[in-house]
Amino acid sequence: MKIAFYAPMKPLSDPTPSGDATIAKGLVEFLRSRGHEVMEASALRARWIFKKPWLWPGVLWERRETGMRLEDARADLWLTYHAYYKAPDVLGPWCARRASVPYAIFQGIYSTKRAKTLGTRLGFLLNRQSLLAAAHVFTNRLLDQENLRRIIPEDRLSYVPPGIFPGQFVFDPAARKTLRAELAGDGPVIATAAMFRPGVKVEGLRYLIMRLGELAREGRRFRLLAAGDGVCREEIMELARRELPGRAFFLGRVPREELAGVFSAADLFAFPGIRESLGMVYLEAQSVGLPVVAFDNGGVPEVVGRDETGFLTPPFDDAAFRAALRRLLDDLDLRRSMGERAEARVRQRHDLGVNYAAAEAVLTALADRPLRELFPRQGPPTGVKNR
Repeated sequence: MKIAFYAPMKPLSDPTPSGDATIAKGLVEFLRSRGHEVMEASALRARWIFKKPWLWPGVLWERRETGMRLEDARADLWLTYHAYYKAPDVLGPWCARRASVPYAIFQGIYSTKRAKTLGTRLGFLLNRQSLLAAAHVFTNRLLDQENLRRIIPEDRLSYVPPGIFPGQFVFDPAARKTLRAELAGDGPVIATAAMFRPGVKVEGLRYLIMRLGELAREGRRFRLLAAGDGVCREEIMELARRELPGRAFFLGRVPREELAGVFSAADLFAFPGIRESLGMVYLEAQSVGLPVVAFDNGGVPEVVGRDETGFLTPPFDDAAFRAALRRLLDDLDLRRSMGERAEARVRQRHDLGVNYAAAEAVLTALADRPLRELFPRQGPPTGVKNR
């Protein structure tokens, strides 16, 4: 198939690393590896576009130009990645209809609470319009699947479990030996990884370091190995110097293809994941064989087996978070058994090579459907409540 791919939140060409970009690029790489031709339909970034009326004439122009390119390219399918109120797809439904090709959304999100706030209502309505126009919607979160069922019938909705390509994240004994030799001190190594940017990422790093500082003052032996970089790096390093003197080691930004080596040097992975949508890093760490400590919120429970591959604690319950860390630090056998189960679970449930193949089969079937079936009527389907 020739697939027109569009990511309204962040174009494929955006160099800023993020979990969102990782999923988008992984999906494109998979489709290309299966022999499909994937073209970026547009680089228009629609983030908060509905709050920027001065850009709307440009959107109409881009819609026209993209539609013409789509016709000329003779694409078989339009696939939008990650459409939601903050970055609604303002191109796909119109361009796909113009070119008479199926329109599909991967990682569609529907949240009715956004309709109740004046500042987000227009984004909600634009996103709802694109969801209703889609011949098929894929979601990789169970909560999103539940919400989408309010307006999308089962035959147009598929759940694709979140995942990684496990072969990219395997235990590396040589990397473990080399990196651990460079770390001063003794005791288990705790790995963490995040972008050091304002917001929940830095808030999570602060929280982790504060709880580790409390454990250090209890006399627990361990070292912290942190991968990541950003504008808040100095602030976080200063906090670590105060709370974890001589115990915290910062590697800076580590390319994703090298993270397996970092995780191989560790004994467990810890990061709160405040309001984490999915948390790909938890899958990456588990794939290498690390048990996890994180908050029981957002999409984290979908990628970490509760009390099986890690411990999930109530958000901001300091005592519970410390207890989870303490339990893994004190019990080598528990770390190993949880780590083994984590590695196996990723390969059994979260292998994108398997999960994306199921989505590919749906997309292929869409491309073969008669034209009259390509465009669902605008409005809630029969039997589905409009909420």
